[in-house]
Amino acid sequence: MPRVSSPLRVLAGLAAVGAATLAYAAGIERRWWTLRETEIPVLAPDARPLTILHVSDLHLTPNQRSKIRWVSELDRLDPDLVVNTGDNLAHPGAVPGVLTALGPLLARPGAFVFGSNDYYGPTPKNPARYLTPRNERRIHGEPLPWTDLRAAFREHGWVDATHSRQTLTVDGRTVSVAGVDDPHLNLDRYTQVSGHDPDADLRLGLTHSPEPRVLDGFAADGYDLVLAGHTHGGQLRLPGFGAIVTNCGIDRSRARGASRWGSHTRLHVSAGLGTSPYAPVRFACPPEATLVTLVPRPAQPSDTRARAAEGVG
Repeated sequence: MPRVSSPLRVLAGLAAVGAATLAYAAGIERRWWTLRETEIPVLAPDARPLTILHVSDLHLTPNQRSKIRWVSELDRLDPDLVVNTGDNLAHPGAVPGVLTALGPLLARPGAFVFGSNDYYGPTPKNPARYLTPRNERRIHGEPLPWTDLRAAFREHGWVDATHSRQTLTVDGRTVSVAGVDDPHLNLDRYTQVSGHDPDADLRLGLTHSPEPRVLDGFAADGYDLVLAGHTHGGQLRLPGFGAIVTNCGIDRSRARGASRWGSHTRLHVSAGLGTSPYAPVRFACPPEATLVTLVPRPAQPSDTRARAAEGVG
């Protein structure tokens, strides 16, 4: 029997590892629904905790029954407020599925902004585009029925924070909410919501893509917390390195979870619950929703810690 050379054995081994990794990323991890829990200190001293369920980047298609079922069961967490930071749709027929998934949560106080994949459907893309500067011409997919989704959210009482500043009463407290349209499409106009309510118990900013220009605006206006999505946490992360790319202007260390933005404002970026149908893989970054527990600010600054927990349902 002829012997196989060492280089060929190495190549064969690498090919096998690559195939196994791809099978895991596409067949297992992208359906590994995960609840992440984090505490963020942004409330006044002696304030009781306030919980926010942060849902983002569902990228739903009509046949994703497991995702729909898992999201609907998040209502058992009993959050005080639900925030949706966009990219709900990945198919023209996905609106009923989104409403089924979020159905129990729509009865709770909620606020939302939309992302590019609420307005336009996904398109095939060369993955190498994400590794190059983001100045190329964007190619939009087919228009999606975002107006139907917006109407349904509004009919259930959720606040559309797109270029709007509004006040909610949540658990007996005043929450000032402001948001911008999707910065990824250059639709953000922060000047339309600049300023803040100095008497609010919590000042909350919403954006789909966490672009620094938007975060700087919220921070300059003294917002306590900004919630965003879009990054998918990197979608593909390397152990010991983290996200490879963020697909926006923030650094890789902020691609997922809680961090500071300036001396006062906190940022939470959701890794999201979906992927594009044309890139259905996740690695070292399972799909997630986050239960954010807001607590009083400490006397001395300290790091915000997050932990991943097993999914419900």
